[in-house]
Amino acid sequence: MRDAAINLRALPEQRDLIDHAASLLGKSRSDFMLEAACERAQTVALDQVFFGLDGDRFQQFSAMLDAPPSANPGLERLMAVQAPWATDPA
Repeated sequence: MRDAAINLRALPEQRDLIDHAASLLGKSRSDFMLEAACERAQTVALDQVFFGLDGDRFQQFSAMLDAPPSANPGLERLMAVQAPWATDPA
């Protein structure tokens, strides 16, 4: 059971937009807002990546980052394709 309150103030236009989106998904305003806030919070938390390495592993990790990239024929083919929105300089 939910028993922790979260209160906030919004402009009427913001509330109306949230209510409309929630109704499109068949959700209550609270359920919609809580779900959206939790998804965003997870994204932010996952973007904050920390990992610890001992000295030897840090050296290995640094060497891999500093090494030139290996050949990737698929990526090279992809990068050779002109974007459809690019104009032809000829």
